[in-house]
Amino acid sequence: MKIIYQVELLSGAQKDLKGLWKIRKEVVTALLVLENSPDKGHDLSQDLQGILSLEFTIKGSGPFRAAYVMVEEDKTCSILAIGPHQNFYALVKSRLKQVKALLDKVIAARQKKSEPKKKGSTSEPKKA
Repeated sequence: MKIIYQVELLSGAQKDLKGLWKIRKEVVTALLVLENSPDKGHDLSQDLQGILSLEFTIKGSGPFRAAYVMVEEDKTCSILAIGPHQNFYALVKSRLKQVKALLDKVIAARQKKSEPKKKGSTSEPKKA
């Protein structure tokens, strides 16, 4: 059975979507892809580590991006910004404070996942 993620728009993304009212339906359709494919976006790096970017094109309007945080533990994709590719990553950087707690949670979970599992203890066996 496939797990469906909840897609939520944070306040900044809600404002972005209002500004895209002419193509709102197409944008929402593109974003809902994340329900079934939450890892469809690519990982961003450096000071945007932990954020993913979904790339999509709206016919007649060009390339767009949606920046989001995928929280596997909660099965959610929290979208923090939506907009055209031009100057998009500057917009995302300006909204980092809004998702700091989410990012900390995601980065901690990724680090925990990548830690090697310990086998037994490292101390010497007890002598009888």
